[in-house]
Amino acid sequence: QVQLVESGGGLVQAGGSLRLSCAASRSILTMNAMGWYRQPPGKQRELVATITSGGSINYVDAVKGRFTISRDNAKNTVYLQMNSLKPEDTAVYYCNAHRATLTGSKYDYWGQGTQVTVSS
Repeated sequence: QVQLVESGGGLVQAGGSLRLSCAASRSILTMNAMGWYRQPPGKQRELVATITSGGSINYVDAVKGRFTISRDNAKNTVYLQMNSLKPEDTAVYYCNAHRATLTGSKYDYWGQGTQVTVSS
C-alpha cells in the first residue's frame, strides 16, 4: 500500500507554467512506474506521462515538448513540470503508482487529484 498526495495545481493563464508534485508514503523505487493522468471536464481519465523505475519516460503526444516528468527518489516525490499551458490542459491531474509482482498481480494506487485550470 502507498499513499499519494498531489500538490501544485491552480489557475494559470494560457502560456504559463505550473509544477505538480506527488509525494509518496513509501519509496517510489518499490513501484514499477509512476505516472500522471488527467481527467478533463466531462471526459475520461487519460495518461499524461509515466516514468519507470529504470528511468524510461513516456508522454502522450499532446504534451510532448511542453511537459516534463521527473522524480526525486530521496524525497519519494514525482514532479510534472508543465510549460506553455493551453486551455485544453484544464483537468484534474492524478498521480499514479503502478506495481507488478512476480506472481503477475498488478496494483495501481491513486492520489486525490489536483485541479489545473488554464484560462484563455
